[in-house]
Amino acid sequence: MPTRTHLPTKRELVDLRREFHAFPEPGWREFWTTTRIVEELERLGVDRIHVGAEALDPDERLGVPDEQELSAWYERAVARTDRTDILEQLAGGHTGAVAVVERGDGPTVGLRVDIDALPIAESSDEDHRPAAEGFRSENEGYMHACGHDAHVTFGLGTLQAVVESDFTGTFKVFFQPSEELLGGGKAMASGSHIDDVDYLIGAHVGLDNPTGTVVGGIDEALAFARFDVTFTGESAHAGLAPNQGRNAVQALVDATSNIYGIPRHQEGATRVNVGELRSDNAANVVASEATATVEVRGESDELMEYMRDAVHRHVDAAAAAHDCEAGLSLIGEAIREDSDEELVGLVGEIADEVDGVSSVRRRDRLGASEDATFLMRAVKENGGKATYVGVGGGNPSGHHTPTFDIDEDSLQIGVSLLSDTALAILS
Repeated sequence: MPTRTHLPTKRELVDLRREFHAFPEPGWREFWTTTRIVEELERLGVDRIHVGAEALDPDERLGVPDEQELSAWYERAVARTDRTDILEQLAGGHTGAVAVVERGDGPTVGLRVDIDALPIAESSDEDHRPAAEGFRSENEGYMHACGHDAHVTFGLGTLQAVVESDFTGTFKVFFQPSEELLGGGKAMASGSHIDDVDYLIGAHVGLDNPTGTVVGGIDEALAFARFDVTFTGESAHAGLAPNQGRNAVQALVDATSNIYGIPRHQEGATRVNVGELRSDNAANVVASEATATVEVRGESDELMEYMRDAVHRHVDAAAAAHDCEAGLSLIGEAIREDSDEELVGLVGEIADEVDGVSSVRRRDRLGASEDATFLMRAVKENGGKATYVGVGGGNPSGHHTPTFDIDEDSLQIGVSLLSDTALAILS
């Protein structure tokens, strides 16, 4: 096994994590986050840095916000950094980066980490450590409530450990944007940088595991699809001439009721939900437009597709029943891909030797959705191996809540585990 010559100190990792925690940015708006990552990559002296549109396939991005939204977040980043040379590469929501370290012939190992935040207002309670210790979110209404600030730190810390070690081969880190929207995984997997990856490791902090626990392979991510749905009808006076209108709200309500009634499949678990129902018509106006967002999940790709097809049928049928037009636009997607036993076993062996690890579990189930699966499948289709690792984080409250936090001891455990695993392969 190659010898690791340096491991970042806990203080270095904590400072990095807190810096990213204090300035969370949502999917495709990670302008400052990507800029700050690139600054660190330059400091570490990696061999190649691919930024923005060079890091992924721009045509496969899903759920990219409109230009007004992108511009507002871009200006926030401009006010926070003078690295306009990097920011200019990110314009239009082309966020994310890929770092490459090359040391001659040998295998290529990839590490994928996600970098975006959630639209959740962070707690200001004194019992919430980020608030008490001065690194609470400065972007009100947004926070790193799923640990992606820790994931960025895993990526940069592991790079630092690997770049200063002796090994043969290539090490890549994929800093993926827009995981929370499930819009960035497919774009990054469709880019060229995944093509030569022989072994891919994804990682997630927490997931209800206490600090010191490592899970070698997390499986059973639910396949997922999310759509924007728009019904278009014709407005009319609701009192004088309702018969002259074509009611988009009526079509949306009809479709929503029937979507919730989709029969569940005998071959496994499925999920469906409708949210963000909206129509701006006044109460005395037959609505000309109504919109909603629909998401479906399945225990397998096939079960998700069963639900997705049923949603399409019910939307089309409701539009026809109320003489409206309907449009569906895919804005998020994920697939199911489980971990390979070879890597699960290797992670378990490495974890047994990492300081601070007290419990090693071979496998666990995710039970939610995750688009690292697109990168995992791309590597597998090219003959490689992939796993999605869990690093216990001692979270005081659940993921996606205003008081989410991590035990910062998990940072050095994660970096040790991921760098030792990568270096064990890079021989």
